[in-house]
Amino acid sequence: MSNSHQVKGLPSGSCQFRWCRTVIFVALASLLAAPALWASTGDWPMTRGNPGLTGVANGTLASKLKLEWTFKTGDAIKGSPVVANGTAYVASYDKKLYAVDLKSGKKKWEFLAIDAIESTPLVIGNQVVIGDLLGNLYAVDAATGKSNWVFTAGDKIVGGPNSIAGPDGKPKAILVGSHDFFLYSLDPATGKTNWAYETGNYINGSPAVAKGMTVFGGCDAILHVVGLDKGEKIKEVDADAYIMCSAALDGKLAFFGDYDNEVWCVDIDKGEKVWTYRDRNFPYFSSPAVTADRVIVGGRDKRVHCINKKTGEAVWTFPTRGRVDSSPVVCDGKIAVGSDDGRLYLLNLADGTELWSYEIGQPVQSSPAVAGGWVLVGCDDGNLYAFGPAT
Repeated sequence: MSNSHQVKGLPSGSCQFRWCRTVIFVALASLLAAPALWASTGDWPMTRGNPGLTGVANGTLASKLKLEWTFKTGDAIKGSPVVANGTAYVASYDKKLYAVDLKSGKKKWEFLAIDAIESTPLVIGNQVVIGDLLGNLYAVDAATGKSNWVFTAGDKIVGGPNSIAGPDGKPKAILVGSHDFFLYSLDPATGKTNWAYETGNYINGSPAVAKGMTVFGGCDAILHVVGLDKGEKIKEVDADAYIMCSAALDGKLAFFGDYDNEVWCVDIDKGEKVWTYRDRNFPYFSSPAVTADRVIVGGRDKRVHCINKKTGEAVWTFPTRGRVDSSPVVCDGKIAVGSDDGRLYLLNLADGTELWSYEIGQPVQSSPAVAGGWVLVGCDDGNLYAFGPAT
């Protein structure tokens, strides 16, 4: 598809339009809709915690935390860490993916990619899958870090991959978007392409998955709704501005922020906007967390915004001292989120008051992972920080 309509709020540089190219792909397999691949185990095995990308963690979380350990990488950490089976996985601009013991903070193994990594890992079965800025998607053994396969897209991969489960709950496919304009469905065992769906520009975030469909946006200013079976278009919703983040999918509703300073709620079944939220004239790069009645998102206006899920009206805002590109995570009535002011915050979901914060010192663009009472977050200083209950 090509895109020729005017888009509001266009920045120079990162999302300039390019003419679409025609590429022929052959569908290799038929994928079935199924329940979420990851059960409520206390792990955080992928970006935003679950296939719907809602940013909500199960379990309890203390109101005060303490630093348990730090793990040093060779460069900035932009993506989120993930947690599965007692191991934390995190990637860095030093071109490496690391496996770290959750209790001790000791390295188990490291895997060297070809280029810097901004993507968040996906733990799927016994593999860890992650993309780099050259467009390579790697699948490595979760226990050893040895390479299983590599898939190469036409441009950089910045969003974390997502997964599709088969009727038996086992991994059926991996979904990942690229700056080559394509969303790919791949065989988890081989990395071969099931199908590829072409959009009109860069795909920045991760695709959300639910109800037999995937939902995602990008620099073509369109929210795409695509079937999981054959990668065929179901609907498109024109957002009028770049979508730099991942959408959160909750039932028939999708939530996302855009470059034109708005947060959207869209009814996927109808393909219609339900509401938009606008506060000040700053864009949203943070992906929203969605609870039963709230939507929480960070803004480049240096604030965390809590929005009424039904009406789109403001509930509260929390000011930080730097822009908030970090995506918030909700757990046990609390919100964990980082800021470019160099702090990790815990906020009260009810009223937005600060419960606790930790000054790291350099920008925290990485989004937290919350699992089993732990909060892990990466930082521009190259460290992975792990926090546990203060008492």
